Amino acid sequence: MSAAEAEQRKRMRQMKFDTIAVNGIYGLQAAMANQGSLNEPIYLSPAQVFENSDHLEAALAYLMPAWTYTRIANPTLHYLEETLALLEGYGFDGEVSACATASGNAAVFMATNPFLVDYPASPGDASGVRPNFVSCAKLYGGSFMLFSQRYEAERGVEVRWVRDPLDLEEWVGLIDENTRFLYGEMPSNPSLAVFDIPALAGLAHGQDIPLIVDATVATPALLRPLSLGADIVVHSASKSLASSGLAIAGALVARHGIPSRVGPEEMRQNFATYVKLYPCRDYGPGLSPFNALMVMNDLRTLRSRMDLLSRSTLQVARFLMQHPQVEAVFYPGLEGQPGHEAAARQMWLADGETDTGQPANRYGHMLGFTVRGSLPAARRVFDAFQLIWRATDLGRIKSIATIPSISTHLQQGEAGRSLAEVPDNLIRLSVGGEHVSDIIADLDQALMSA
Repeated sequence: MSAAEAEQRKRMRQMKFDTIAVNGIYGLQAAMANQGSLNEPIYLSPAQVFENSDHLEAALAYLMPAWTYTRIANPTLHYLEETLALLEGYGFDGEVSACATASGNAAVFMATNPFLVDYPASPGDASGVRPNFVSCAKLYGGSFMLFSQRYEAERGVEVRWVRDPLDLEEWVGLIDENTRFLYGEMPSNPSLAVFDIPALAGLAHGQDIPLIVDATVATPALLRPLSLGADIVVHSASKSLASSGLAIAGALVARHGIPSRVGPEEMRQNFATYVKLYPCRDYGPGLSPFNALMVMNDLRTLRSRMDLLSRSTLQVARFLMQHPQVEAVFYPGLEGQPGHEAAARQMWLADGETDTGQPANRYGHMLGFTVRGSLPAARRVFDAFQLIWRATDLGRIKSIATIPSISTHLQQGEAGRSLAEVPDNLIRLSVGGEHVSDIIADLDQALMSA
């Protein structure tokens, strides 16, 4: 079973991005083993049946391919994980594995917690050691709260915040012998900040610690951090990967052989599988097989969808730049933006050269803009949308907007929003698949009527 799957994985690594997204490792042999089903089957039974006691023991000892119980593994989840590993590993020479989780926040927790578990629950121990990690302050609100409240306030793990992720010296100045990892979003939510992944990976590896990148907004269609030197990639698969909005899911994807100052060798050798079989088994953030199937179905059109949404978003950003009611626009695809050059070096449409004859930069579907005036002005614009949906979600095939200061980043408080540079009058817009002229028209009427 393992050999057959390894052969199929090897075969698929020779294919183009779209082919991988459509098929993953689900080929003819797997289909015939599942009653000839053209699509990956959904296994809703939570438990596996065993032929005899030998089968039971071998499966529970992880000595053979098995799924035993959905909290640990499941065939449907396995097909999703293999597809994500192939997509994130596209263009990367090394081995890659993935672990699906019940949400993006679960993925962030499972990607970071293993580096912190060998420490006491209160700040410092008898030796005075206090663990820390270094993270960009420009983060999704859920990640910010996990780091600042669950890790720092409750467990005494020190979070060292980087204000300017492009300033490598700021990162350098925060790392010491007790630093466990570096963390950043690329691009960040909602400020669209970017950083130099190869430079930061080199810095991390020089200190024998991993670089963890949240690439939710970009997806592997536009950015593959492992190929740029990162060690672990996390996704809220609920967002851009699963554009239909029918599922909550998360994933962490890691290359084999990561650096770490702590943890067992097994964790370093295959981080994602280690997390899946041990910490995830015990914490229980397993993904529903139904949600896995929903995500997998949306993955099949990922590249073409992200291409379309990126091109539309660039047009919207250029329109907003010229609008008299807009103070500033934040989008890495705009020339003159602080992170544009770094984004242009790292964000490329997978196989874009096969479409246009040359590599093609694409910068994603999300942008931010500040409304001229204060929060009341932003509220008036927000309330005037007629086509754009008012919600906290993003990455949908439908255009969605929110005001982060009163929604996704509300619980951070004023000090936390100031640290992350989230102004009160910022509107975050996730551009969807509607015709771009209709999206622009709705923005214009809302801005002018408010």
